Amino acid sequence: MEKAVEILKKGGIILYPTDTIWGIGCDATNVDAIEKVFKIKQRDKTKNLIILVESERRLQEYVNVPSLAWDLIDLSNKPLTIIYDNPQNLPKTLISDKNTIGIRLTHDPFCKKLISKLNKPIVSTSANISGESSPENFSSISSKILEGVDYIINLRHEEIKKYASSSIIQLSEDGRIKVIRE
Repeated sequence: MEKAVEILKKGGIILYPTDTIWGIGCDATNVDAIEKVFKIKQRDKTKNLIILVESERRLQEYVNVPSLAWDLIDLSNKPLTIIYDNPQNLPKTLISDKNTIGIRLTHDPFCKKLISKLNKPIVSTSANISGESSPENFSSISSKILEGVDYIINLRHEEIKKYASSSIIQLSEDGRIKVIRE
């Protein structure tokens, strides 16, 4: 944990287990680190990244959370990423051209502790080259990804996750709801 936080604080990229699949992550407030994630994934910068937060308080630092979002978070039986309007206090490279951002309030104990110790949100994107299949477990992560990151968390390498991805819902401030992925 301490080594991962040290790497993140220095602008490094980690490979880590999440509440869904293995993710590539960095300090979500560090523009240079975010650029590295795009490069490692060979991802078009028009395809947005999501971030993870560990607490309701931190979520509210970045977006105005509609009351419906709290209900959805409480009622969701799997990890839920919500796309919010008008994010604040985050780098422009994370914000879509529609002025939105996807944020997941993680329930994963490791991720919660990591974010809390870093005291900042972290980027979370699947540990694969853009356009390739998402890895089902640690052993199916490509060597390009393994070689591209600065640090690999030595935890849960044998685990097969119950959820391969989170549900994604867009909640507009005007009350509109759009299911992006169930």
